[in-house]
Amino acid sequence: MSEAFYTLVLDVDFEFILDHDVPISLMDSDATCGGTKGYTCLGSSFGNCCSTNGWCGSTSAYCGTGCQSGFGTCGTGATTTSISKTTSPTSTPTPGTLGDCLAKKNVPIHLASASDFGQLSKPYNLRLPYTPAVIVIPTTVQHISDAVTCAAKNNVKIQPRGGGHGYASFSLGGQSGSMVIDLQSFQTITLDSNNVATVGGGVRLGNLAQAIYNQTRRALPHGTCPGVGIGGHATHGGYGYSSRAWGLTLDTIVALDVVLANGTAVHATSTAYPDIYFVSTTFFQTDDQKIDDYQALRGAADSFGIVTKFYLQTQPAPASVINWSFSIPNVFKSAATSAGYMLHIQSFAQNATIVDRKLGMGMYMDGSGFSISGTYFGTLADFNNKIKPELLRTLPTPSSSSATSMTWLQSLTALANGQPLQQPTTGYNQHDDFFAKSVVVPTSGQLTSDTWTAYFDYMIKNGVNAANPWFSIINLYGGPDSQINAKPSSFSAYSDREALWVIQHYGFTGNTAAPFPGGILTFVDGLNGAITSAQPGTTFPGYSNYVDPSLTAEQAHKAYFDTATYGRLVVIKQQVDPGKVFWNPQAVGN
Repeated sequence: MSEAFYTLVLDVDFEFILDHDVPISLMDSDATCGGTKGYTCLGSSFGNCCSTNGWCGSTSAYCGTGCQSGFGTCGTGATTTSISKTTSPTSTPTPGTLGDCLAKKNVPIHLASASDFGQLSKPYNLRLPYTPAVIVIPTTVQHISDAVTCAAKNNVKIQPRGGGHGYASFSLGGQSGSMVIDLQSFQTITLDSNNVATVGGGVRLGNLAQAIYNQTRRALPHGTCPGVGIGGHATHGGYGYSSRAWGLTLDTIVALDVVLANGTAVHATSTAYPDIYFVSTTFFQTDDQKIDDYQALRGAADSFGIVTKFYLQTQPAPASVINWSFSIPNVFKSAATSAGYMLHIQSFAQNATIVDRKLGMGMYMDGSGFSISGTYFGTLADFNNKIKPELLRTLPTPSSSSATSMTWLQSLTALANGQPLQQPTTGYNQHDDFFAKSVVVPTSGQLTSDTWTAYFDYMIKNGVNAANPWFSIINLYGGPDSQINAKPSSFSAYSDREALWVIQHYGFTGNTAAPFPGGILTFVDGLNGAITSAQPGTTFPGYSNYVDPSLTAEQAHKAYFDTATYGRLVVIKQQVDPGKVFWNPQAVGN
């Protein structure tokens, strides 16, 4: 695919479309339908049905309720008439068929009969267990290439597993019967003369942070949980308090080693095609076809390939970091009063005379406690004299407060919630039992007084005495000088470059031995709904690293990607993985 392809799309005569009643087909150059463009899905390889939200597809989500019959066909008989679409495996082949292929190529595997299969297949989120057809634990890239080839030949879907920390158990396939390729043996962490870190696809964040600091006093922006794997974290965003200063983990990627759906191993880099990289898409050659998988991998990698190595541009670790925290009392007494607090905090977060990239900030609440905390890359004196007074102005006197200067590793350790930075490379055994959702609040749609009031009213009425534990985390992504939002939306497949806040709602059992209570799902849904229902005129996306398994594929695509980005991803998917080898319930192209 070339730039001319996109020029062709843009050069369509839209006056002709508007002057004629006949839907126009663009022959698979776009996955959208209906609307002002008037595209039809008839004959499209994406599917013949035009969904209520204007996407072509062939499943019930597209062909059922809301299907637009004027731009395609609707109903159970509406199937694709060109390229065959497979949204999930039609059957699981006998272990012998797949096993023979893997054995012939000497790929290390673990089947259900293996003594350690239970531990290897145990999900981080115990609410969502799945049984893989086979778990591959490769030690070489060739093992991965061979495993991918065998799975494709046997119609077995694949998902890679880096840290396995996914909220929806998609690293186990999101279903039973998939092939899991576990990257635990890929633990490389080295730095070159340009301070670019080469990082294996199975590395966990704590080990990465410690290694690059110990080697050359370097650092990266990333999350605070040391057990999270680099794979999913970096390829879907990757937020930490330092992200307002340095960007997301995704933004540090300068190259990737990746195995594609045809088993080809490629090195995707910006240096070979600098002009194309300038417009945020790198093309590389494989099987006589140029593809732009590099951009797709930065934001949606699990649908496109297996990243075996990341090349990440590091930053000098700050000599000192201010870790700070304030506990605010009596927040869950009056919704209107608490809304006033939040309006002040929201105004503070956008005050360019006070806030710049050096400040990282988030809020935590659970129906009993409320805290504001973060890091500051300035001096303790500047924080105490400039940041602290304006932040706390109009808020109740904190019941506890702290602001301490630390080294970089001390700061990361303090943020790790009691976990050590050094994490096991095998036998990782941290688990939870939970359901989570997210709300991305755009700067242009920042929350109003009525919305904050509705939010706290819901928490006061339903969360203060909730039957099960829960929490909400509200992290500052935007605001003055944010390096997250400094990147254009075209930079990668990650689409939330206008976010002010990213909110995570998380309900859990506190007792993993008990059945999961359905009330948690209802309560967490309600937290999201309290915000979105109060501002129906605002579009609230979601954050894919807080993936919500309750969403349909179409809902997930709409939540995690803007329309233009998703349309482009679907085209790339058809080029590099037409058989949908890399699959989970919300994968691109489903």
